[in-house]
Amino acid sequence: VQLVESGGGSVQPGGSLRLSCAASGFTLSTYHTSWYRQVPGKERDFVASIFKPGGTATYADSVTGRFTISRDDAKNAVYLQMNSLKPEDTAKYYCVAVGDGGRREYWGQGAQVTVSS
Repeated sequence: VQLVESGGGSVQPGGSLRLSCAASGFTLSTYHTSWYRQVPGKERDFVASIFKPGGTATYADSVTGRFTISRDDAKNAVYLQMNSLKPEDTAKYYCVAVGDGGRREYWGQGAQVTVSS
């Protein structure tokens, strides 16, 4: 059972990146899946969530209108499309899946996103 993030990298302010979170060993569509981010020395902050069935999405105020979370059930994956990136978006981004009434929680290893000119 694992989650693997990919798609991180370095980009200039105003640019875009898409993060992917691929699940193996379980069906991601039966879990609530979220993205968090963390900078060194600070706590992990919520970024976005997508809820199983219906796919309702919620976002942190700081990314609303710029980031979009989506899910591809056929690929057992969740994505985070990040547009209009700002230097303050620089962080390590983590995918987390929570299911079975909260009794199961899986985290990925993280993907670094750096926004700098």
